[in-house]
Amino acid sequence: MSKIALGTVQFGIDYGISSSGQVKSKDVANILSYAYSQSIVLLDTAPAYGNCEKVLGRAGVSQFKVVTKTRRFNKAQISLDEVRLVKKDFYRSLKDLNQDSVYAILVHNADDLLKPGSQNIFNQLENFKQEEKVKKIGVSIYDNNQLESILENFDVDLVQLPFNILDKRLIDSGMFSMLKNRGIEVHARSVFLQGLLLMSQQDRPIHFKQWNFLWKIWHEWLNDNQITALEASIRYASSIPEISKVLVGVETRGQLKEIMNSSDLTLPNIPKELYTTDVNLLNPQNWKL
Repeated sequence: MSKIALGTVQFGIDYGISSSGQVKSKDVANILSYAYSQSIVLLDTAPAYGNCEKVLGRAGVSQFKVVTKTRRFNKAQISLDEVRLVKKDFYRSLKDLNQDSVYAILVHNADDLLKPGSQNIFNQLENFKQEEKVKKIGVSIYDNNQLESILENFDVDLVQLPFNILDKRLIDSGMFSMLKNRGIEVHARSVFLQGLLLMSQQDRPIHFKQWNFLWKIWHEWLNDNQITALEASIRYASSIPEISKVLVGVETRGQLKEIMNSSDLTLPNIPKELYTTDVNLLNPQNWKL
């Protein structure tokens, strides 16, 4: 079984700083077929990803474990109206995916579990679990503070979080160790930092020139070790023992094949100068493009 899992946002919308557009349905089927042949068993999706779940349902996903998510709520507090929407959305997801159940459902916006009334949402997720509509319930987070607060109040089974080769915060804080000790499954996303790590220096948008000192270290280290940015990024995330799945998004079968060919080899020692804690770079929500 591969540690690689398939993120599917590109199947429903044009997503990512280096995206070339939404993937065509015929290419989705081709990608899924190849993924299954490579022992990729998990797909990550969400109603927020355009018509992605319908595309997946038409292609057929019964052989995969599917993770879906709730909608994001803009309300200051969670009422029973929001809970009804969670339930309505979930059953629509099952219908679109052409499935009776899925592997997991996550709260898509972690802040929704930090609002007054958030227990109402979590109770509904627990109901899905009791009804055997899902095996695991959890949350998608963007920063450590969110995760710490949520773990204090909710017994989650699964956490999806951003992680990449520039970012050691979850390791240094002991958060990964704590998650493992509590038996919480961890899925890492954004391991290419939405494609930013894979770009050449000249192709990187001007906004990111302020971190040229970091890109210089990055490209020199890659060159010195004769390793590609994709190989370094995927091997690093795969090497973390607490991470059970590394989510990757692809637009073609060829891209997925390249990732699979790059994922299992060793990684040279990483210079400590490559690590950063700058949230203006590490969190795409802070990018001012």
